[in-house]
Amino acid sequence: MTRGPAPKDNAVRRNAHPHATELPAVAQPGRELPRALGITTAGAKRFWKTWSTAPQTARWAETDWAELEVTTKLVDALYLGDLKLASEIRMRVAKWGATTEDRARLRMKFEDQPEDSEGQAPGDSDEPNLDEELYKLLSE
Repeated sequence: MTRGPAPKDNAVRRNAHPHATELPAVAQPGRELPRALGITTAGAKRFWKTWSTAPQTARWAETDWAELEVTTKLVDALYLGDLKLASEIRMRVAKWGATTEDRARLRMKFEDQPEDSEGQAPGDSDEPNLDEELYKLLSE
């Protein structure tokens, strides 16, 4: 014997957040890395490429793009050896929804991804191995 009333046949979740954001699951066209930034490291260039084409950028204003430029300069300095910038970079990218946990806190979710999309397997690109580059930097 169960307690309470029987649930309705078509129960509706009523605690949906009014400010939740649904983002497209596909990469955005992105922007070119501004030459005026003077970015020199492959890690910072990859950071820009990753974030400029991320689904989150579909809703970015010019101020968000300016923040990406500043953060990319910090990432460039990190790859040049200034390791004390790591926490600042992490704090900044968390505000954009960098990890699953960040996106949950920001109430972001991606639309369902189409079945026919094909991704490039890791290691198939001509880009340098940034894990090795970062390992060398941290082990110095």
